Amino acid sequence: MTCFTSIPAALLWFAAPDSTQGGGELIRLHAVDIAIIAIYFAIVLGIGFYLKNYAKSGDDFFLAGREMTAWVAGLSFISANLGALELMGWAAATYQYGILAVHWYWIGAIPAIIFLGLVMMPFYYISKTHSVPGYLQLRFGESTRALSGISFAFMTVLMSGINMYAMALVMKVVLGWNIHFSIWVSSITVAVYVALGGLFSAIFNEVLQFFLIWLGALLIPILGLVETGGWSGLVARIHQNFPQGDYTHLWRDLGHFADNPMGIHWTGIVFGLGFVISFGYWNTDFLVVQRIFAAKDIRAAKMAPIIGSYFKMAVPFIVILPGLLGLGLLPFKLVPESAVTAGQHSYNEVLPLMLARYCGPGLLGLGVTALIAGFMSGMAGNVSAFATVWTYDIYRPFIRKSATDQHYVSMGRWCTILGVVISIGTAYLVMQFGSIMDYVQALFSFFVAPLFGTVLLGMMWKRATPAGGFWGLLAGSVSSVVMFVMVKLNHGLLAYFALSSDAKDMAENMYRALWSWLICVIVTVVVSYLTQPKPVEDLSGLVYGCTELPSEGHLPLWKRPIFWAAISAAIFLILQWIFW
Repeated sequence: MTCFTSIPAALLWFAAPDSTQGGGELIRLHAVDIAIIAIYFAIVLGIGFYLKNYAKSGDDFFLAGREMTAWVAGLSFISANLGALELMGWAAATYQYGILAVHWYWIGAIPAIIFLGLVMMPFYYISKTHSVPGYLQLRFGESTRALSGISFAFMTVLMSGINMYAMALVMKVVLGWNIHFSIWVSSITVAVYVALGGLFSAIFNEVLQFFLIWLGALLIPILGLVETGGWSGLVARIHQNFPQGDYTHLWRDLGHFADNPMGIHWTGIVFGLGFVISFGYWNTDFLVVQRIFAAKDIRAAKMAPIIGSYFKMAVPFIVILPGLLGLGLLPFKLVPESAVTAGQHSYNEVLPLMLARYCGPGLLGLGVTALIAGFMSGMAGNVSAFATVWTYDIYRPFIRKSATDQHYVSMGRWCTILGVVISIGTAYLVMQFGSIMDYVQALFSFFVAPLFGTVLLGMMWKRATPAGGFWGLLAGSVSSVVMFVMVKLNHGLLAYFALSSDAKDMAENMYRALWSWLICVIVTVVVSYLTQPKPVEDLSGLVYGCTELPSEGHLPLWKRPIFWAAISAAIFLILQWIFW
């Protein structure tokens, strides 16, 4: 069932063709593997056709009727984030930067997810908005909604392209399939089931995909740790292969920029990632927040992300460990995507390479199905979010204000297909970056970091004005793009923007996000003091201090979201200490 010895696997790898050409394969599918993959595609499409009858109104198609329990919404919330982008991208980033990549799952996720559940969701849910740009329209007006909606729609098609590229790369490296064939088959499948069932279909498939991803992705870390003799054996092998860098500690080497593979200081991790990037992504990125909007009541909406936080803390076992195993076990070194030459493999290929190492008939079909499920989960999340934001925040307010609910549902279905087609064209942009995650974090610094500043001030500060919200968001986004371009044109500026010439791409992204957030906040505050705020009575349900929130005092302690949030936070702190 498995290819478990190192020497045959190494010979298999060295015999592999040039990864840039798309020919040949590392391993070959057997009948049982093809059957597993075919059954999965049939189930996914069947769910889409079945749920078409349940997605007739706008609330059904775009918000799943607001009928999801906390557990369903929470699993979908995490699954929407656990796509092929996560599986392949962070495995690649782990090979590139070591265990520092875990920060994106712990300090870069857990505090922000808890904050979403306890602080942000009550306002999102009470306002009954369809999207984050919809909330900004209620708080700041149409201009801010338009700016955030257009930038978010642009980001989703770019992110969807990443998922396409990741899936095609798996099929090319592992199976030798033509990259264009892989893109179109999987993309058409996603377009069909999301266009048919809307968010209903996306959520139910994401829950199915959540379990498939875990079932298939567990193969590599379990078999890899058996081969290395456990965690200590893996650490020893990594130190032997890479004696010049420490790839196995989270915090110990963050006192100086030059002491760790990422070239980052702890301030970049804590403030750039732990605050700006993570709070911006988990609290304002509509791709994930949309799933919580579908919760059946406000308590379910608060509990869903907190439930998701427990699963998020466990994800590094299936995502980070394969990258670390690549550092310890691969008989050759991987290179950045942009530097691949004949006979070499890129960072982005570490997960399919490890899949090829361990999986034979049956297990291979399960592993490939898990990656396909991850791809579809990530892509479906992006295209369903794109459809909602385009329809409700761009098309309806600015193109056709008065139309039937059924017309907007039809528009959502058509722009789902359009989003898939546009995303195909963006897949090739990924090849210009060292790894998938360098590209993703750059996008977050452009769009997510400044958006978080605007939403946070709007929700917490009643003096923030419509003009302040618009100009702050615009200034933050433009400044981030300008900093990115300036460093590309003059690499010496890296020492100023990232505080060190030793900073790598990921470190630069963290500091650029921090500066863009600060610029957004400063501009918002200054402009707000120079312009007229909204009357306090217009801020009810939108701003803390102007809104009466439902009390949970009548519930037993163990049923309150804050109780489970405290346990999640305690586990998070213990993990930091264990892997210090």
